[in-house]
Amino acid sequence: MKLSMLNLCAIAGIGLALSVSAAAAEPCMKVTLTGTQGGPPLFNGQAGAGTLVQYGDETNGCSAVKLQFDTGRGTNMRLSQMKVPVGKIDAIFFTHMHSDHTEGLHDILQLRWHFNSGGPKVDVVCSDDAKSPLGHTLSCSRYVTHIGDSLIESGEIAQRLAENKKRLAGGPADLVNVMTFAPGGEPVEVWQKGDVKVSAIGSRHIPGHASYRVDTPAGSVVVGGDAGNDKPAPPRSSSTSEQVEKLAAGADVLVHSTIHPVMGPDKDSGFPPPIYFRQSNAADLGALSKRAGVKNLVLTHLIPPMGAAKQGPYPIPGGALDEAAYKDAVSASGFEGNTVVGTDLVTITLPEGS
Repeated sequence: MKLSMLNLCAIAGIGLALSVSAAAAEPCMKVTLTGTQGGPPLFNGQAGAGTLVQYGDETNGCSAVKLQFDTGRGTNMRLSQMKVPVGKIDAIFFTHMHSDHTEGLHDILQLRWHFNSGGPKVDVVCSDDAKSPLGHTLSCSRYVTHIGDSLIESGEIAQRLAENKKRLAGGPADLVNVMTFAPGGEPVEVWQKGDVKVSAIGSRHIPGHASYRVDTPAGSVVVGGDAGNDKPAPPRSSSTSEQVEKLAAGADVLVHSTIHPVMGPDKDSGFPPPIYFRQSNAADLGALSKRAGVKNLVLTHLIPPMGAAKQGPYPIPGGALDEAAYKDAVSASGFEGNTVVGTDLVTITLPEGS
């Protein structure tokens, strides 16, 4: 009888351990802004545009898969603050070929070349070459292929190869697997690993612009980039992208660049109207999120930055904006979900409360 009871207790203990283990292994996702600076200007040490999406479970800190969307200046520094080694990033995705979204790639790939030349290669996912109406070509693949040229020309690659023959002879570009796609008006899957699937859709800002959606068992996040309406100026129903709205249907999180209405042509900032109109304003993003059923709207790439007296050379009418000014613009749209006005390293974890 005693032996039987002991066996029952052992079996119960094993069952409890398995139950605790299963609970601990629930899938989770973390969405972190690695940079929130809007455009090429600098303000208060903010890093350039970027979003890190991590997926896993509690046993690996929700970080078995690491995806970086855009790599503005300072991305490496923010990743180091998060204790995320660049050699562990699975894939990098570009929304478009503007330097404030791409220039951190040089730093990331050079660091990987130094210490991770044995691989694995990192996937860089971006749109096919795109021609502008004036005939110039925007090319992610050429940008990546030539990412180490300045270091090759300076002699640094040859000098460091002489120190360590295990490094790749072609420099940082040898560590990249470029994966391009043709962004269109419907979402297409562009990357997949295990339970993590990434889809993309074409969206207007400059030729070749794309927005992305990550779907996992823990939730979904859309990274809109600098997407705007296909119609480049009023009259139009909204400044936001209809394609992004389609991509964002039912999403847990929408991360999107934004411009505050105070920078509009009627507000005397002097901000160039064509640049203003090609960004999505905060109020319209609130309305899009409401229509799409988005739970969390995360504003990033803020134009203007909170606390700044100017956006580059352009003064802010009425003075610097704060968090409340952005939230007020969103709430005026009727959006009742959670609004996060982005600061570097702000994080949302899914499922909420995990």
